[in-house]
Amino acid sequence: MSSSPASPPAQILVVDDEPDLRTLYELTLLREGYLVEAASSVEEAWQHLQANRFDAVITDMRLPDGLGLELLQRIARHQRSERCVVMTAYGSAENAVEALKAGAFDYLTKPVDLKQFRSVVASAVQERPGGTPARPASPRESAPVVPAEEAPAEAGVAPAARAALARLVGESDAMRAVKARIVRVARGMAPVLIHGESGTGKELVARALHACSQRAGGPFVAVNCGAIPEALLEAEFFGARKGSYTGAMQDRDGYFQAARGGTLFLDEIGDLPLAMQSKLLRAIQERCVRPIGSTQEEPVDVRIVSATHKDLQAEVLAGRFRQDLFYRLNVIEVRLPPLRERREDLSALCTALLARIAEESGQPVPRMTMQVLLKLESHPLRGNVRELENLLHRAVALSEGDTLQLDVEAADGSGLQDLSMPLFAMPAPGAVTAVPVPEAAPTGSPAMAGDPPVPADLQQYLDDQERGIVERALREANYNRTAAAARLGLSLRQIRYRIARLGIAVPHGDDD
Repeated sequence: MSSSPASPPAQILVVDDEPDLRTLYELTLLREGYLVEAASSVEEAWQHLQANRFDAVITDMRLPDGLGLELLQRIARHQRSERCVVMTAYGSAENAVEALKAGAFDYLTKPVDLKQFRSVVASAVQERPGGTPARPASPRESAPVVPAEEAPAEAGVAPAARAALARLVGESDAMRAVKARIVRVARGMAPVLIHGESGTGKELVARALHACSQRAGGPFVAVNCGAIPEALLEAEFFGARKGSYTGAMQDRDGYFQAARGGTLFLDEIGDLPLAMQSKLLRAIQERCVRPIGSTQEEPVDVRIVSATHKDLQAEVLAGRFRQDLFYRLNVIEVRLPPLRERREDLSALCTALLARIAEESGQPVPRMTMQVLLKLESHPLRGNVRELENLLHRAVALSEGDTLQLDVEAADGSGLQDLSMPLFAMPAPGAVTAVPVPEAAPTGSPAMAGDPPVPADLQQYLDDQERGIVERALREANYNRTAAAARLGLSLRQIRYRIARLGIAVPHGDDD
């Protein structure tokens, strides 16, 4: 949104007890066209706030008469609209997290990089509390946010943001709470951790957070942390310079550079190896990355949104996830309920999914009867919305006429057992199982009643069973080999070997 010539410049309050630094910040902001006032203590800053309204407050964490957090708390108590940016000492991650949890719009690490300083301030004043764009304004149009928790999530947000929220289908209390939380937390820069079971729609939540934020005009870059080979992680995240490794024919950006000015979504963050976790932590804390082969760090301006289906606190206790990274990512948590906790949304979900399936297949939308809906409501749906979509896809393909026909038993693996159960009944550890060896039956003796016929080719029979299970796991994982392997308790190398040995066709381009 370009600023109107009639709109007054944004007003900034700078709070720092070091005169040289305070002057540096003032001059930097004055050159950018802002109106600036300065204070050296909490009480002096509060006097300025009582006498005037500001678009942003930039405050040091430690001041002679208290902490910058006290200003945040007073501003919140008096329901003022100033956005606060807190400056913390180098490496003080705990202070930064505490400030974000207290409601800070963003934070800066001292010594402050002036380029980053200007960028953060521009983001903070991008939209005036009353809806008037501040000057100098960012070229991207931001989405206004509804401050009242009781207001509908979609009220007062931009059309693109409403569309993103609408893709989170459902009006149950649980989903209303999720949408309201998205709108509330989208306004800041605090990292967000989305927690939910597989198939609940965590990426849709991340996209809605991006669409409702001031960064909606910037890029949204989604990364599946479990799908990148470990040897390529650093280059994929941080980029690489020409000649830094075999095959690097030119400079290439990583995910952090690609998401500049926007949102970086780290899906399945719990699958990231420990070595990469420490590098990611530094990039998030310092807002700088060093491409492979470069001697210089590059500042990056991204908001981090991550997601996991794992219990990261348990992963921390088990030593598989860094505690400091967990606290850095889990500043704000959004919990996405499983489908079993919002069964009242099932009808609306079916309507939306059937409309999309029909559009993609070029078929008319089949009519869903109450009998079909009752069948679905009684089904466990452990795979959540993803499993529901799979069931409806199958039903549309196999239905005749204009009425949806659903055979849940047949759809549940085409006769195969649930993949969440073991393929074979295994004895308890340490148990000794006696396997009786029957005497050879006379030639031509009848089989026992209920026994399956003995296969003429045992290896072919076993291969067919294995092929069916692997194909189902791949289908349900949208042909993501890493996710399918995890479902089956295999490594990526093992599932690739089975795909090749069993001659399983995988759609081109759907590799992990």
